[in-house]
Amino acid sequence: MRARRPVPSDHGPYTVLDLHALPEDGKGVELEDGWLIEVAASSRHNWAVQNLGLILQNAAAEAKASVIVCYGGEWEISTPAGVRKPDLFVISRETARAAIIEESPKLIPGDHLLLAVEVVSPGSGSERTDRVRKVVEYARIGIPQYWIVEHTPQASVQVLSLGAEGYLPTPPVRHGTVFTADINADKPFTVAFDPGQLIDL
Repeated sequence: MRARRPVPSDHGPYTVLDLHALPEDGKGVELEDGWLIEVAASSRHNWAVQNLGLILQNAAAEAKASVIVCYGGEWEISTPAGVRKPDLFVISRETARAAIIEESPKLIPGDHLLLAVEVVSPGSGSERTDRVRKVVEYARIGIPQYWIVEHTPQASVQVLSLGAEGYLPTPPVRHGTVFTADINADKPFTVAFDPGQLIDL
């Protein structure tokens, strides 16, 4: 996730309707416990998100998995806290079709996600939310995998896999080694890459 700060206001708490009444349907804003939180991203952050999205799309296409890779600026999910916009997430093509064609639901139920990814910047205002709060939220709604990606000072990826009592973390895989993970879709697919690729030009 990007840097975060409360949206200036003297009112609240807010609802999903208030979020979507913001300019551009509240893009760049999350709803957390009834409060609107603005999120802003650096170019390095956005580059890492874009590269990881392409890696996921290519792996899914190779396996002919019927999934869509979604970018958080355009898509929203519901969680116990309200509305979250993971930097990346993977959903079935059927779920995406309902949201795009039928526009129902406009807010993707969190339990429809196969994977959620947050790209964090150490020391940013959103780091604690991504590393602590969202771990609990995403596990509670049953997202099978949550990846925490760092892009500075070196790129790394950590997988948290859902177990009986919440997420089970694995050690981060850092630049210069190969990260691998299996995504359980209609046709399971494997993602393999060096985290350094996320910030390469």
